[in-house]
Amino acid sequence: MDSPASPPAPTATTTAGTLRDEAQEALRALTGRADAAFHEGQFEAISALVEQRRRVLVVQRTGWGKSAVYFLAALLQRRRGAGPALIISPLIALMRDQVAAARRAGVRAEAISSANPTQWADIEQALDDDELDVLLVSPERLVNPRFRADQLPRLIERCGLLVIDEAHCISDWGHDFRPDYRRLRDLVGELGDQVPVLATTATANSRVVADVAEQLDAQSEGAAPVLTLRGSLTRDSLRLGCLTLPDDRARLEYLVRHLDQLPGSGIIYTLTVSAAEDLADLLDRPDRRVRAYTGRTDAEERAELEQALKDNEVKALAATSALGMGFDKPDLGFVVHLGAPSSPVAYYQQVGRAGRATDTADVLLLPGREDRAIWEYFATASMPSQADADAVLAELGTASGPVSTPALEARVDVKRSALELLVKVLAVEGALQAVRGGWISTGEPWTYDAPRYENVARARREEQQAMLDYERLQPGDPQQCRMLFLARQLDDDTASPCGRCDVCTAPWYPGPDAASAPAGTDSPATGAEPVPGADSSQEAVARLLDRVGVPVDPRKQWPQGLDRLGLTAESGAALRGNIPPGERLEEGRALARMSDLGWAVPLRELLHVDEQGHRVDAPLTPAIAQRVVEVLADWDWDRRPAAVLGIGSTTRPRLVRELAAGIARLGKMQDLGDLPLASDAAPLFGARNSAFRVAALWDRFVITPELTEQLSALEGAPILLVDDEIDTRWTMTLAGRLLRRAGSGPVLPLSLALVS
Repeated sequence: MDSPASPPAPTATTTAGTLRDEAQEALRALTGRADAAFHEGQFEAISALVEQRRRVLVVQRTGWGKSAVYFLAALLQRRRGAGPALIISPLIALMRDQVAAARRAGVRAEAISSANPTQWADIEQALDDDELDVLLVSPERLVNPRFRADQLPRLIERCGLLVIDEAHCISDWGHDFRPDYRRLRDLVGELGDQVPVLATTATANSRVVADVAEQLDAQSEGAAPVLTLRGSLTRDSLRLGCLTLPDDRARLEYLVRHLDQLPGSGIIYTLTVSAAEDLADLLDRPDRRVRAYTGRTDAEERAELEQALKDNEVKALAATSALGMGFDKPDLGFVVHLGAPSSPVAYYQQVGRAGRATDTADVLLLPGREDRAIWEYFATASMPSQADADAVLAELGTASGPVSTPALEARVDVKRSALELLVKVLAVEGALQAVRGGWISTGEPWTYDAPRYENVARARREEQQAMLDYERLQPGDPQQCRMLFLARQLDDDTASPCGRCDVCTAPWYPGPDAASAPAGTDSPATGAEPVPGADSSQEAVARLLDRVGVPVDPRKQWPQGLDRLGLTAESGAALRGNIPPGERLEEGRALARMSDLGWAVPLRELLHVDEQGHRVDAPLTPAIAQRVVEVLADWDWDRRPAAVLGIGSTTRPRLVRELAAGIARLGKMQDLGDLPLASDAAPLFGARNSAFRVAALWDRFVITPELTEQLSALEGAPILLVDDEIDTRWTMTLAGRLLRRAGSGPVLPLSLALVS
C-alpha cells in the first residue's frame, strides 16, 4: 500500500506548552501553510483528548476544521505509543476525502468499505503489522459478522482514539438518524475510560447535543464528564434566498434561464431520484455539463462525479441527499434546492457545503407544491411499527437457524426497505443479532418504545412546520433573517442578522421575469439577450414536462416464499422462478411517476387521501383526460387494442370506470366493463411486500362466463387493462394472468400514476 511514513515520536514527556508547539507544527504540516494557527476550540479539543483522555463532543460549522482535530489527535496519540485511531464515518465519499486529507498530513490512513473489498486483506495485514495510524469504517461495518468477529476485538484492544464523525446520526432527534450509529454507545462502553473519544457534527441542536453527550458519557465513577465545545454555526459567506414560483414549469424555466449566472460550480438538490435525473437531462449541454448524482449512481461513477465537481469540470451536480455529509469542495460556489428538505437543520447541513473557502456563495431555495407530500412519505416509511417488529421477532424466534433478509421478507408482510431498517433497530436494541447467513433472535426481552417514536414523529412534524416558516420569511422584516432563523433552529444563541440574505436586503437573485445573462456573465443582467443558439427556456422545459407516458415493465418472476404462504399454480406446481410468457403482461404505460416533475402535482391532487386515510374517488379532470389521450396516441404498440377492461376497485370505482369508459368511447374500442371482484374483496391496505401482495390478490378477481365469452369473441386481439395507479405491479400482473389463462390476447396495462 502507498501509505506515508509516520513522523518520528518525541523522546521527552510533553507539557501543555510543548504539546501546543508540537500540535502547531503538525497543523502546519497538515495545511501546508507556515502561518497556520488553530481556530478557537481546536487545540482545547486536542489537549482534552491527548493529555486528559476525555470524551469530547465538538459542534462546529462546516469548514471549521473538525477533521484537523481528529487527525492531529490521532497523530499525537501514535507518537505517544497509542494504537491506531478508529474513525466511524457514514459515507464512502466522506471516507475517500478523509483518507486523502490524512495522507497529506503524513498520517497513514486506510478505509474499509463496500467500495474496496479487494483491498481488505492488505489493510488487515497493515493493521496487524502496526503500519496504520487511522482506520475508517462505516457504522454498518460494525454489524458485519466477519468484521465483528475478526477485526473489531483487536481494534478495541489496541484502539488509541475513537472518532465518531457526523455524530448527530447517533440521535433519534438528529435529522439523519441511522440505527447502526446507536451501536456506538456499546462500543464506547467497551473501550474503557483510558481511550479518548471524539464526536463531531455541524448540525446539532440542544436536544441532539444532550442525547449524543449522554451516549458518550463514561460509566465508571469519577470519570470526567463529556466536554462539549460549541461554536457559532452561522456562515458569513452564504447569501441565502428563497423564491416561490407557481409550479414545476416555472421553477425549471427559471433554472434553465439563470443557472449560468450562479457563481462557479455547485449542487442542485432535489427530493427524488427521478427529479435529479430529469433535471440533469434538462440542464446539461455541450458547453455546460450537468450530471445526476443519486442513490442509483454506482460507487465508481460517484467518485468520478465528485472529482469532476471539485475540478470545476461540471457546472453542477443535480443530486439527492446521497451527496451530502462530508463532501469537501471548499470553493463550492452555489447550492440550489429544487424542493425543500423536511427540516431547517437538514437544509443547513446541505447548504453548508458551499462557501467554505470563498468570500461569497449563493444559496437559493425553490420550494415546490409537492414538498409536503414527499416529506410525509419518507417520514412514515422510516418509522417502524410494533406490529412489524412483533412479526419479525415471532418469525425469528421459531426459526431453526439464521434467516436472510430476502427470506425473512417472504415470511413477514414488510417491504424490503422498511424491513432492512427494522432488523437494524432490533439488532441495536439487543433483540436480534447478525450472523453469517442472516439474522437470529437473541431471546432477550424487547419492548416497543411507543412514546419515543411518538415523540420523534412529533418532532419531525415541528421541523416540517419550521421549514415552511423559513420559506415564508418576508424580505425587509427587521426582526428576521434567514441565517439567523437557521442558527436558532440549531440553538445557536450567538447569531445575529447576516445583512446578506434576501430578508436582510433586497432579493439578490433575478426575479422570475428577468432574462438570462449572456454566456460568461457573472452577475444578473436584467434585460439581457438569451444565449445565442440556445433553446428558449420554455421550449427546453416543455420537452421535459410534456413527455408522453412512462413505460411500465411487466413482472417476469414470482417472488420468493409463495409456497410458505400456501400458494401453488392451478396444476399444483410451485409458483417460483419465471412467470410463463403466455401468462405475462405486455409492457404498459402510466401518465407519469408520482415522483416526476410536472405531472406529479396534479396526479397527487386527483389521487389524494382524506384525513382518515381513505382514498378519495374524485372525477377525472379535463387536463388529465387529455393527457390520457396523448399517451394512447403516442403508444407504439404492435397491434392496436380492440377492447378496454377496468380493474375492479373498492376504493376508486367511479374514477376507474370513468377512465375505462372514456378510453373505449374515444378510441372506438369495446368496453368490457370492470374485471369482477370476489364477493369478499376488501380494500388492500395490509399487504406490502411482494409475496404477501400476491397472496392477498390471488383470489381477488373472478372470470365470469360472460367475460370469457367476450374475450373469446375478440379472437386474440389485445386489450387495455386500466387502473388508477400502479404500485407493486402485482395487481396488474395477476389480473392479466387470469385474462390470459381465460383466452385473452395480449394484455396492455395502463394507469394514471406509477407510484414507485
